[in-house]
Amino acid sequence: MNKRVLIYFLLFVSIPILAQENVTAFKSGEWLRYRMSYSGFLRAGTATLALKDEHLKNEKVIHAVGKGWTSGMVSWFFKVDDTYESYFTPNKIKPVLFKRDINEGGYKKKRNITFNHDNKTAYVQDFIKQKDSLIPIKDPQDMISAFYFLRKQNTENMKKGEEINIDMFLDDKNYLFKLRFLGNETLKTKFGKIKTQKFQPLVQSGRVFKAQESVTIWVTADNNKIPIKLKAALAVGSLKAELEAYKGLANPFEIIID
Repeated sequence: MNKRVLIYFLLFVSIPILAQENVTAFKSGEWLRYRMSYSGFLRAGTATLALKDEHLKNEKVIHAVGKGWTSGMVSWFFKVDDTYESYFTPNKIKPVLFKRDINEGGYKKKRNITFNHDNKTAYVQDFIKQKDSLIPIKDPQDMISAFYFLRKQNTENMKKGEEINIDMFLDDKNYLFKLRFLGNETLKTKFGKIKTQKFQPLVQSGRVFKAQESVTIWVTADNNKIPIKLKAALAVGSLKAELEAYKGLANPFEIIID
């Protein structure tokens, strides 16, 4: 399993298809768990996303926590333990504070990013390098807040081949992230048959992925709009992530009854 796989998974799971406007797609207490497998059969690890209401500097925020870790045989030769946290405003979904604490086979990063949207700056604290930076921003999302920002929007009339663009800020850089709509598909899952919408993040080919179009994501076509499956063709082998458990959804989890 490539050492960057869990980071890429958390990024892609953070950017699903958009929900309808004025529909509450998520709420405090939502929790999702994903099973990750390598080359179709070997369990590679687990990833989770959880939500809760909090206050940060007297401001009401939503606190989202994403975690990823290897397990089983994979962890014997490459251990991963990653935690990502985002504190964002509940209405406009603007990130206030983003935390990244990762350990991937000895490769470590620990950074906090404080966003000042009035001054258009991001204050980056690098605790490993013991270095602070102040970087200009436009109106970005972090890699976790993007998940919830997009779930509040409306793409009901989106056509096959259309793309969604979002400004992303990670580490100390601004990125333009693109997501292409591929159409609708009904999936067989452990929960039953689920109507989904299918997307393709445009990723950087080479070191990890075979090509720019190597990743595909399936998102539930209900009002929750949660990623239910991901497949990625890697430079060596393949990765699959599937929703394994959930609780605290804001809306019914729609399953097709034959």
